[in-house]
Amino acid sequence: MYESKIASLPLVARGKVRDIYAVGDDKLLIVTTDRLSAFDVVLPTPIPEKGRVLTEMANFWFAKFAHLVPNQLTGIDPLTVVKPEEADQVRGRAIVVKKLKPLPVEAVVRGYLEGGGLKEYQETGKVCGISLPAGLKRASKLPEPIFTPATKAEAGIHDENISFEQMSATVGEARAKEVREVALKLYKAAAEYALTKGIIIADTKFEFGVDAAGKLHIIDEALTPDSSRFWPAATWKEGEVPESFDKQYIRNWLDSIGFNRQPPAPDVPREVALKTSEKYQEALRRLAA
Repeated sequence: MYESKIASLPLVARGKVRDIYAVGDDKLLIVTTDRLSAFDVVLPTPIPEKGRVLTEMANFWFAKFAHLVPNQLTGIDPLTVVKPEEADQVRGRAIVVKKLKPLPVEAVVRGYLEGGGLKEYQETGKVCGISLPAGLKRASKLPEPIFTPATKAEAGIHDENISFEQMSATVGEARAKEVREVALKLYKAAAEYALTKGIIIADTKFEFGVDAAGKLHIIDEALTPDSSRFWPAATWKEGEVPESFDKQYIRNWLDSIGFNRQPPAPDVPREVALKTSEKYQEALRRLAA
């Protein structure tokens, strides 16, 4: 499903991947579509099963780490807030959540050197202002996971890494410290668990919101193939391009055809879409089994 059409509820927003509807004044219905965003550009081709996989995996992590941080879930069955003829649009791919105020930053945690962090390290020896030891290679494990926040961009606009000081100026120093502490705690717990399933979580991004009392909640999604790099531990080698169970496969395909990382994105061949779907489903099978 590329785009939902829930006529019985007011549409609040369409994000890169999720369609959001109002459920009364204090709740939202979030429908995870099969859209995929790569390099912050939404691709025109849906990825089969993607919305279902992301929803199931995020719900798994929300439940697993509910003791570490409150989450957005209400426990309300999405099928009860739409009309019967709209049920197929929400079954297995939607959640009803508390209406929270999102923080305007992404909480990125990196445990390994890859992607934009690798590029920055190669140029400066730092990632988001954090100095790292000399001699690290592609896919090197960092001495300790690092917190590297980023701006939260709209579709078609690239997220930008920011320093912790810039984040503090945006959300306040106390809130920034709280987000950093919680994000690192979540990443470390998830990474430790994932290793028992043969998966390295190289990095991930969390999003947080606050309720009327100012209490921090994890929102959006958590530790999915859309928001994380998942590597098979059995084949990981420092200095080599890692295999992955995430959207890196489709990023690599886009780079191979010379995509300039600006919209509009090209159509994705069926075999590439299906292979991406397989990788997402493998991540779910390994981690949430």
